[in-house]
Amino acid sequence: MSSGWYPVLFLASFAAGFVDSIAGGGGLITVPVLLSAGLPPQVALGTNKLQATFGSGSATLHFARAGLIGWAELRLGVIVTFFASMLGAFAVQQVRPDFLRRLIPVLLIGIAVYSLVQPGFGTRERPPRLRPHVFAIALGGLIGFYDGFFGPGTGTFWAMACVVVMGFNLTKATAYTKAVNFASNVGSLLVFLVGGQVEIFPGLLMGVGQWTGARLGSRLVIRQGAKLIRPIFITVVLAITVKLLLGR
Repeated sequence: MSSGWYPVLFLASFAAGFVDSIAGGGGLITVPVLLSAGLPPQVALGTNKLQATFGSGSATLHFARAGLIGWAELRLGVIVTFFASMLGAFAVQQVRPDFLRRLIPVLLIGIAVYSLVQPGFGTRERPPRLRPHVFAIALGGLIGFYDGFFGPGTGTFWAMACVVVMGFNLTKATAYTKAVNFASNVGSLLVFLVGGQVEIFPGLLMGVGQWTGARLGSRLVIRQGAKLIRPIFITVVLAITVKLLLGR
């Protein structure tokens, strides 16, 4: 990779960290840039996990300091997501994830439509529809595996699940999402590192951009809440859908 790409990678990661800390979808920005810089697909995914770990870690730390993360209710979800993402990262190195590229846009369109027709989506908390441990095991296993295997829209799926299934408001859902997303980033990153699929210096450089962007985005979430998250959430869902449908 030419060093001329480094400023581009830094700016892309800063933007991704900012967007991802609010509504997810940061990989929509960083993975295409890494591919354009000439990295093979597997290495681009692995390097993306390295830089994304900084962003999700930054946002998690900021939400925790603001008192928005309850570690007792998160513990099981973090553990399940961590190991499920390792399985996903191992699997993607064995097979081609083409079928997911066809399925995921359909799911994302459904999320966008649901969000648009529900004016009160995520504005207040509601009674949960599943017990917390069932939610942690089922969704942690499914979305954690997906994040390690493919990735686009992981934060969006988590936020949607937290609001619809657990009844969280969008601010609490975003905080929960960052914590479990950090776990899946770390888990899948370890597998990519073992497989030699990570470019260390570009990943660390992008990690600085991610950390900074995520810190700024998480501050805005804490201050503005659902009125900021909802429009960005819907925009990100539609953007990821278009990107996957175009196949670029």
